[in-house]
Amino acid sequence: MRKFSRIFLSAFLFFLISCKKNKNNIAETKKEEINFIIPNFGNVDLKTVFSKQDRYLKNEDSIKNFLGNYYKTIWESGNLSGGIIVAKGDNILLEKYRGFAQENSSEPIDENTPLHIASISKTLTAMAILKLAETKKLKLSDPITKFFPKFPYPNIQIKHLLNQRSGLPKYEHFIEKIEPKPAELSQKFLTNQDILNLLIKYKPEPARSPDTGFMYCNTNFAMLALIVEKITKMPFPEAMQKMIFEPLNMKNTYIFQEKDTLKAAKSFFNRGNKLFPFDRLDLIYGDKNVYTTPKDMLNFSTALFAENFLGKDLKQQIFTPYSNEKPGINNYGLGCRLKIFDDGEKLVYHTGWWHGSNAVFAHLLKSKVTIIAIGNKYSRRIYSALSLSSLFENFPYEIDLLRKEMKPQNGTKIDSTNISEE
Repeated sequence: MRKFSRIFLSAFLFFLISCKKNKNNIAETKKEEINFIIPNFGNVDLKTVFSKQDRYLKNEDSIKNFLGNYYKTIWESGNLSGGIIVAKGDNILLEKYRGFAQENSSEPIDENTPLHIASISKTLTAMAILKLAETKKLKLSDPITKFFPKFPYPNIQIKHLLNQRSGLPKYEHFIEKIEPKPAELSQKFLTNQDILNLLIKYKPEPARSPDTGFMYCNTNFAMLALIVEKITKMPFPEAMQKMIFEPLNMKNTYIFQEKDTLKAAKSFFNRGNKLFPFDRLDLIYGDKNVYTTPKDMLNFSTALFAENFLGKDLKQQIFTPYSNEKPGINNYGLGCRLKIFDDGEKLVYHTGWWHGSNAVFAHLLKSKVTIIAIGNKYSRRIYSALSLSSLFENFPYEIDLLRKEMKPQNGTKIDSTNISEE
């Protein structure tokens, strides 16, 4: 009987130990899964990124005066609607808002009004991919078939999507040719998954072979958003909140979804306040559909200047020109446009347009200046904000454009050698 008791006690203790080990293994597995789903990117202390020298501007009063004239000439006289910020480091030189977010001149736009930045969204999507690369969740050389085995273009890599060299057909064009049946779509609005499914089913002809040349293509970034979802096991809007927006205190930033169609700031035609209606491509994200504010985008730009937000090697790859087949100043990095001038000067930026919204984001590497302009009533004059870069760095081409834009302002004299920073 004692022998049986000892055997029973030993078996019971073994069972308890096994249960504890199993419990620990499950806990460890869950911990690994959480770390896999939500990498620990940490928060950047945005207040400590810039030094006193980064904020300093030799001719600050002159530049502020010029920026004030610019705003009156381009924005007020042009009846633009939206917001603009120009900052040296985190020293804000110009910040203005005007216009309305909704029909019938309701909801005046202010610093907390999210507006659609259209293709500038690509810059943020690219950052999500680069953060996943930094935490070893993917490689930029990974083929897309690693994530979607039925993807019909086997030689396309993640990097080809980021630098616009995939050769994929543009979804806004091949959709019109295919004319998919309602049964092939998930809802009245097309989704990113719909685009992937249609690529797999119809295999539309690519525009060119991968990595043989530059072709700007929204399909690239729609696919990148799906890769973010695949790896994080989250819907893209949620993943972007966890990975980018929350860590950078971008509190007025979100990815547009169908539930936002009533409350989101509307887009208007430039003549009058005629509403630009939604269409079936309006829910595709990754290539567009970030709604944000100039101040939130300033936080993002600040993080790009920080040393601890993204590793030096990956950051350098963002600003490297990848399309050098043809001579010219225009190029593309990883999710950003570039202008490479003859003297080696480099202008990093992105523009955006979708329906009635258009925007500019410039990230000046040497002067640590950020320029953000977002409009929700279409006007090409919004793009003149990019030329303000010539006030801070040696961009003669941009200063010429700025002179033309400011011509209506009587008495305005622009001399880059006098008001640009030395």
